[in-house]
Amino acid sequence: MSVRHLAVIGLGLIGGSFARALRAAGEVGRISGFDPEQRQRDDAMRCGVIDEVFETAAAAVRGADLVILAVPVLHTAEALEACLPGLKTGAVVSDVGSTKQSVLREVAQVCGGALPGWFVAGHPIAGTEKSGVANSFAEMFRGHRVILTPHAAQDGTAKAMVVRAWQAVGGRVVEMDAASHDAIFAATSHLPHLIAYSFVDMLTRQPQGAELFANAGGGFRDFTRIASSSPQMWHDIVRANADAVGALLDRQIDELVQIRQMMREARWDELRALFERARAAREQYLTQIE
Repeated sequence: MSVRHLAVIGLGLIGGSFARALRAAGEVGRISGFDPEQRQRDDAMRCGVIDEVFETAAAAVRGADLVILAVPVLHTAEALEACLPGLKTGAVVSDVGSTKQSVLREVAQVCGGALPGWFVAGHPIAGTEKSGVANSFAEMFRGHRVILTPHAAQDGTAKAMVVRAWQAVGGRVVEMDAASHDAIFAATSHLPHLIAYSFVDMLTRQPQGAELFANAGGGFRDFTRIASSSPQMWHDIVRANADAVGALLDRQIDELVQIRQMMREARWDELRALFERARAAREQYLTQIE
C-alpha cells in the first residue's frame, strides 16, 4: 500500500480523481478531505470519493501520511498555511498546480523563507474541461505524464512516496526544473486557454453573435472546448505565470499581424506554406505522443 492515510485539500476534479484512482488501485487505506465549498464536501461524500470530510483543512490532514493540495495555484500558500497546524511529523505534502515557480515561492514564504524537504511540487498533465468532484473519475491519470519539479532542499524519501503514488494511479512520472516547466506549459497549455477564452468572448460581442454560435460546427467546438474550463482556475494560472505567457502572447500577436499583412498583400502562397508547416509540425507531434 503506497499511502495509509491520504488527505485531499480541494475536492475538485483533480483532487477527487486522484483519491478515486488511488483507492481503485488498492494503494490507500483511509481518505479524508476538505474543501471550502459545502457542495464539494457533500458531493465528495455522496460519491464515495473520500471516507470522511472535515470543516477545516487542519482537521482533515491530522494523521495523514500524504497531503495533496488540489487548489487553484494562487491559493496554494493559503491552503498550506491552513494545513500546518494539523500536519504530523513526517507527513509529505504535494500539489497539482499548473505553475511551479510561483508555488515554490509561496511555499517557501509560508515556511519561513525556506522550502521544506517534505514538500514535493507536482503537476499531473491530465484533466477535462469539466470541474467539480462529481466529474472526477479513477482513470484520469492513466498513461499521462506527471511532472515533478524537485528543489534544492528536496527530501528523497518524500519524493519517493509521491512518485509511488502517481505511478500507482497510472501516471508516468518525469522530472524537470520549475522554470523549464513554466516555460513549456505557458506554450502548450496556458496560452492556448487564453486564446480560446479570448476568441469566444470576441465572438459573443459581435452583433450577430447568437447566429454565429447557432451555426458553429465541429471545428469550432474542438477549438473552443477548453474555454469551458474553470475561469477561476485559469485566471489564477495565467496570473501566476504571467511573464512566460505574456512573452508568448506578444509573439503570437506578431505572428497574427504578419498573417494579416500576407492577406492584405495577397501573398497566398506564403499563407499556404505557413499552413503546410503548421500541419506537418502537428502531424509530427502526434507521432511523438508516448
